[in-house]
Amino acid sequence: MKNAIMNQKLLSIAVAALSLFPLSANAARPVKLGFINSITGKEAQIGENLTNGAAMAVDDMTAKGYAVTVVREDDGGDPKNALAAYEKLVTRDRVIGVVGPYTSGSANVVASRADQYNVPILVPAAAKEEITMKGYRNVFRLNAPANVYSLVLMKAVADFKPKTIAYVYAANDFGVSTVKTAQENALSMGLKEVANEKYQQGQPDYRATLAKVKAANPDLVFLVSYDADAILLMRQAKEIGLSPKAFLGAGAGYTTAQFAQQKDISNLVVSATQWTDDVNWPGASDFGKRYKARFGKEPSYHAACAYEAMRIMIETASKTEDPVKLRTTLKNGSWNGIMGPVRFSDYSGFTNQNNHSMLVQQIQNGSYETVYPAQFSKKNIVYPFRR
Repeated sequence: MKNAIMNQKLLSIAVAALSLFPLSANAARPVKLGFINSITGKEAQIGENLTNGAAMAVDDMTAKGYAVTVVREDDGGDPKNALAAYEKLVTRDRVIGVVGPYTSGSANVVASRADQYNVPILVPAAAKEEITMKGYRNVFRLNAPANVYSLVLMKAVADFKPKTIAYVYAANDFGVSTVKTAQENALSMGLKEVANEKYQQGQPDYRATLAKVKAANPDLVFLVSYDADAILLMRQAKEIGLSPKAFLGAGAGYTTAQFAQQKDISNLVVSATQWTDDVNWPGASDFGKRYKARFGKEPSYHAACAYEAMRIMIETASKTEDPVKLRTTLKNGSWNGIMGPVRFSDYSGFTNQNNHSMLVQQIQNGSYETVYPAQFSKKNIVYPFRR
């Protein structure tokens, strides 16, 4: 009897403690997710931003009581590796959703198989339009696609009335798709194309290519490159004296801390971006400060995209253990965070595409400054370009 009374008292104390410190509803349903990224390979520097952003999201959501396990896979920027990673995640690891991959080539291949396995992917930063234009039910994209990169850049310089444009771009999915839509946008603005130079990534010398562009004397040079090529192209452009009225970088390698640090070649380069830390989207400034404090450098938009994609996936997946229900919840949901309003909609031939507003930034005195659109900008664009 004494033991029974003692047990009853202990139970009462436990219940009272739980009433003071209630269990989080989020913690009741553990969730297992996959994350595919370019941790090694040619895009590893940008991939590091995605890794860091995703890690911050996991930490923030865990602190809020969400129980999550993330299985990380490295595709090295290779589409074959990305597909193998996705198949492993959904068949062996039994994840219910995947964030990634990063590159357009990898994301495009994985997207083509997502409906076969019926496990949703949320693409954080890959831009090739086709990824969300095939009607795939299990493919969602957070970032704006390739056509928006060129459109926002050309709008940013439209008032200066440039007349000619040249293209220099990597011969990959991202480069080809972005330039294709850039040509359409340029045509609608009345810009005359005077040079079109496609290059193979990782070459040691682009001076012959850049010399052809210099000979055409364009007002605008539109560039699509990942990080290492972006730095080398701008360095060699300086060496040969290529100096248009504006260098327009289509995101990627023209938006990283490493690029900005090359002050002798990066100053006044204009680039499209998915995110900056001075927009008024909820938590954007705080994310930038916390990222810099934790990793010792400024985040690129890739970090912000990965953070928000992982946050949304954790929050949504925690409501269900079923990938099919996860797909439905992603389709019907809406969020508002460091990337602004997010909703996966069907429009203009896209399926499950977030209609995200892109920004334009320019490196001024070693720092990225938002220069377009007006409601987000604190600095004016410097035009024409000068060394």
